[in-house]
Amino acid sequence: MTATTTTGVPIDLRELGISFGDAEIVSEINLRVRPGEFVCLLGPSGCGKSTLLSAMAGFVKPSVGEIVCAGDEVAGGNPHAGMVFQSSEALFEWMTVSRNVSYGPRMNGANKAEQARIAAEYLAMVGLPHSGKKFPAQLSGGMRQRVQIARVLANQPSLVLMDEPFGALDAQTRQVLQIELDRIWRHTGCTVVFVTHDIDEALTLADRVVVMSAGPKAGIKSIYEVHAARPRDRADPGVIELYEQLRDDIRAEVVASLRNQGIEEEQL
Repeated sequence: MTATTTTGVPIDLRELGISFGDAEIVSEINLRVRPGEFVCLLGPSGCGKSTLLSAMAGFVKPSVGEIVCAGDEVAGGNPHAGMVFQSSEALFEWMTVSRNVSYGPRMNGANKAEQARIAAEYLAMVGLPHSGKKFPAQLSGGMRQRVQIARVLANQPSLVLMDEPFGALDAQTRQVLQIELDRIWRHTGCTVVFVTHDIDEALTLADRVVVMSAGPKAGIKSIYEVHAARPRDRADPGVIELYEQLRDDIRAEVVASLRNQGIEEEQL
């Protein structure tokens, strides 16, 4: 692995509210993500986690409040951010893996030699040094997600936004990629905001876990600091205690979410 590093940037959500028509998705969100921090957004389905992530990327415009990244208000695309989606369909199927990874640098004017160097560097970083000549269809789901991460990192973003990137993978592959992502994040130094439904995943990866309340008008219910040493040991008493607290917090919000849909707890 080479010595490429990035200076992570802060991102601030200030009195943020997002509505789509008459539907108020999130309300009164106040959150500061520190430079180089790894933050997980955790909460029930429909609470606006992915909407918040899209707003940080500049894809969704806040209805009220503001988002400030590295001192700049996010209005339109966020130039500091790169986004990793849940589906690896974001890859260009007609391009080789190397050309997928070097796509951003190529669009920014890198010559062929530089493109090849960048592709080789970031494919090695995600553990795929010999896959450059393959096409995405020739790779497993986990390998495709590694390529997507490499493609985002090749642009050297200071902020990486990840929307359940391992959600579609089998449990074993998911655990391997969590460990790899933890290693890559510590190596690169970027800031990461990561959406997940999985408590174990959040505790494996996060410096802080932000629990969101049930929608509509979802907000931040609680924030937990994770002080356990990395790599995380699931048997650590502190991690077990945090898991139980998060489990209870999330269960309460899931029940509230279902109740909002007309389903009572006795029916669960």
